[in-house]
Amino acid sequence: MQYDVEYIRNQFPALKVTVNGHPAAYFDGPGGTQVPERVIEAMVSYLSNCNANAGGYFKTSQESDQIIAGARCALADFLGSEADEIAFGQNTTTLIYQLALALGRFPGRRNEIIITEIDHEANRGPWQALEEKGFIIREARFDPESCTLDLEDFKAKLSENTLVAAFNYASNAVGTISDVGEMARLTKEAGAISVVDAVHYALHGPIDVKAIGVDYLICSAYKFFGPHIGVLYGKREPFSALPSYRLQVQLDGIPHRIETGTLNHEGIAGAAEAVEFIADIGDRFGAISCVSNPGGHNCPDRREKILAGMQVLEKYEQPLADKLLKHLAAIKGVRVYAPPAGQPRTSTVSFTVEGISPDRVTEILGEKGIFAWNGHFYALRLVERLGLADKGGLIRIGLSPYNTEAEIDRLLFEIEAVAGN
Repeated sequence: MQYDVEYIRNQFPALKVTVNGHPAAYFDGPGGTQVPERVIEAMVSYLSNCNANAGGYFKTSQESDQIIAGARCALADFLGSEADEIAFGQNTTTLIYQLALALGRFPGRRNEIIITEIDHEANRGPWQALEEKGFIIREARFDPESCTLDLEDFKAKLSENTLVAAFNYASNAVGTISDVGEMARLTKEAGAISVVDAVHYALHGPIDVKAIGVDYLICSAYKFFGPHIGVLYGKREPFSALPSYRLQVQLDGIPHRIETGTLNHEGIAGAAEAVEFIADIGDRFGAISCVSNPGGHNCPDRREKILAGMQVLEKYEQPLADKLLKHLAAIKGVRVYAPPAGQPRTSTVSFTVEGISPDRVTEILGEKGIFAWNGHFYALRLVERLGLADKGGLIRIGLSPYNTEAEIDRLLFEIEAVAGN
């Protein structure tokens, strides 16, 4: 079945919002997507029917336990892992801080940590904080001309002293997708631990943590149609040995050893339903093989539907991104910051307008009901390397599955007007 954007749009209540008589066009997805009705209903249903703490011998507590267990399975299917390798937390930043503090407790000669200049501060700051414990931080370079990570520099910085290499799957500022499989392989060869920030990439392509070979991977459900919670994958062997900070009464095994206090149960229920939303897209619009029952509609498992759904979403979004890139680059006074043709990238596009600050541009767009972000988006080092930190940073347009070509045309018209064309 051909992708039906109206079917998708009808599931998002937020798309009914208007601003000054203009329908809202949400290009702010990299900062958090909108939420489909089914995710909202899952959260309301939890709070209405089975709101309780975990581990009890009564109905609502047992139902809560079942929902959390089911959510671990759903997120495991989303990432290609096992359910007991999935932990939940407040957000990605908090989870990486917890991970960094725990890994910083390992004794031994490995006292170096590699971070990158292309990363979000969530995968930089927590590791930099370990300098006070004597760790040496090394930064892999970002090439501002190509908007890509310097893989050779990353490789050169790995050594027998490296404890952790932390890097992102895709840049939330310029959309560049890095070769995380190769980076994880190089890290493993050096005997170090790999930590991948997949927050931006999670909406834009299928993830297979086993194929990548990464030790830890973190993402946030609110970047793929869910509520504001973080999700951590930990490979069973290193995760089981993680010397995490935890209370005496806290469960010791995985995945509980990094989960402090009472979890956000309603958020976990919503995150699981966000995965089901993606699986539904794959089931309806994707190319799914049914070996066991070729004539059946519901025979594929959830993982296969998720993979198909992610492929459907990117197949829809990439032509829109290509159009946006092409037309933005043709507007006088606009400079686009993006990786070169042929380099894998997400459908996120960043640019500047000559003579107009990014905050003013997004303010003007916002008055027309066009929602976009400006600034450094917490990719502060990258924006510094682009020479834009003291100029207000970038204007960022992020495409999501509910955006339309008509919205792209609206956006381009307004940018041309802002630029004086």
